[in-house]
Amino acid sequence: MLQLRPYQERAIEALRDGFARGFKSQVLYAPTGAGKTEMAIALLDATKRKLNSCGMIMDRIILCEQTSQRLEKYQIDHGVLMSGHWRYRPYEKIQICSAQTLEKREMFPDFSLAVIDECHTVREKIAEYIRNNPNMRVVGLSATPFTKGMALTYDNIISTVTTQQLMDQGVLVPLKIYVAKEIDMSGAKKVAGEWSQAEATERGLKITGDIVAEWVKKTHEIFGKAEKTIVFCSGVAHGMELSKKFAEQGYNFVSVSYHDTNDEKQEVIREFSKPDSSIHGLVATDVLTKGFDVPDVKIGVSARPFSKSLSSHIQQMGRVMRGHPSKQFAVWLDHSGNYLRFFEDWQEILHDGVSQLDDGKEKPKKEKTEKEKKESKCPKCGYFWKGLSVCPACGCTRERKSLIESVPGEMEELGAFKFEDKQKFWSELQFQKKYRGWSDKRCLATYRERFGVWPRGLNDTVVTPSPQTEAYIHKRTQAYIRQMKRR
Repeated sequence: MLQLRPYQERAIEALRDGFARGFKSQVLYAPTGAGKTEMAIALLDATKRKLNSCGMIMDRIILCEQTSQRLEKYQIDHGVLMSGHWRYRPYEKIQICSAQTLEKREMFPDFSLAVIDECHTVREKIAEYIRNNPNMRVVGLSATPFTKGMALTYDNIISTVTTQQLMDQGVLVPLKIYVAKEIDMSGAKKVAGEWSQAEATERGLKITGDIVAEWVKKTHEIFGKAEKTIVFCSGVAHGMELSKKFAEQGYNFVSVSYHDTNDEKQEVIREFSKPDSSIHGLVATDVLTKGFDVPDVKIGVSARPFSKSLSSHIQQMGRVMRGHPSKQFAVWLDHSGNYLRFFEDWQEILHDGVSQLDDGKEKPKKEKTEKEKKESKCPKCGYFWKGLSVCPACGCTRERKSLIESVPGEMEELGAFKFEDKQKFWSELQFQKKYRGWSDKRCLATYRERFGVWPRGLNDTVVTPSPQTEAYIHKRTQAYIRQMKRR
């Protein structure tokens, strides 16, 4: 039986409220891994129970198959409108539709409710179908609704949960970011504002050895062995060369591309999905950004630079952030420069979600200077430590020009604290951890920020924070929020 999480129920109620207020076509924003398909199925089933016809439209065969299997799991009768599909049942109230089949046949059903999957991929005929049926209610699903002109098709957006909230709930896992040797795209040709794939492939081929070497190093340093990985390469030739280089090191990485048939791709993904898979990793361009759900993947490698596509960057990271019992975090090895390039936008979406449809997200980003790139990563291990004074991964300390640390409203000299002061503050942080959901990492970072050293020789007793400590934490939180807003 289908059971929804609280934030999923809130999303459905918000959609219903939007329809009641007169919005006919709405976008449901939710991060990758939030369960958009489950929310869609709940809407379809509720529509069917009212004896109204409805359907879900998607642009890939694999997505149609997966959704049909999900409906079968919940024992919900339905048909599939896709060329040659065995489940062709036009009489059913719920239809799972291939966008290509509908467009080719020019046969668009008379639905009461239409759910458009991955609606940020705006298909002109689907948009026309929506415009030509003003009485039809429409829900578009997307984790990245940034496409220019979406507001011309959809008139409202619903967002009830953020990526950060899903990480706090354990639905998603956080990323450990490492900035590695970057593909040099200086002077590269652009097509429609984005670096051409041919240029990206040519330049990506130059650092395949570095990409493989960095992966070998990090997977053994962090996990002690090879862990499941997906690599986003710059093109087919780049993917094949990477697979070859991994093989030379004794690792089985399979390159997947549009040259493979759907059956071949599905067979590879089925094998990769096994807990004891013989495949260490998959290498692809954009094949894995839709319809790919292997939650025990622990490492993602970004080797396809984007000039403006924040959407593609977020979709890629989302592939490794899905929660799994074997994961506390996932590792992201950035050879593309994308993480720093889109850092400010990503931080906003991570904490605040998406609240409006506009065309201002996917514009080319001004390239960071070499100084900015250098300062964004730990000089010892490459961990992305923008804004931090101590590397959480290896403990390397950022060189300071002064022994005085400034905090808005106060100034403190390092080394001016007694042991009792440090123990009391650490015990107050343990209160934050026990009763306010702080992580060990946040407690350590806050202590280090205040005293300039890691806690040593302290016990983990819990003490209620003093007004002074509460004020300090509040100031630091507000300073961080102001910093994010300025960015």
